[in-house]
Amino acid sequence: MTRRISEENFNETGFCHSIAIISGKFKLCVLYAIMEFEIVRFNELRRYIGNNISVKTLSSVLKQLQADGLIERKDYHEKPLKVEYFLTERGKTLIPILDKLCEWGENYKKV
Repeated sequence: MTRRISEENFNETGFCHSIAIISGKFKLCVLYAIMEFEIVRFNELRRYIGNNISVKTLSSVLKQLQADGLIERKDYHEKPLKVEYFLTERGKTLIPILDKLCEWGENYKKV
């Protein structure tokens, strides 16, 4: 049986769901940084990503990734305030995908 695009709904695909969770200007950058360094702090992330990201945007991205169950936030109740971010088990399932994106980029950045 041949599938017909006229009978399908993109919004019901796993691809659409995945993109809805990880799309955004900085979500993949944040996920990549946490994957590479395992545990990161807010200001470390901001410095690593660069001046392109505002405090407000980074905070929003972290909250979205946390709400989607991809990262966790650990608060240390000390002064000065210390907060760390790391991948959840669900977030770790993205590692092979992020690795493939890195590999693809390395192969084609010289072209």
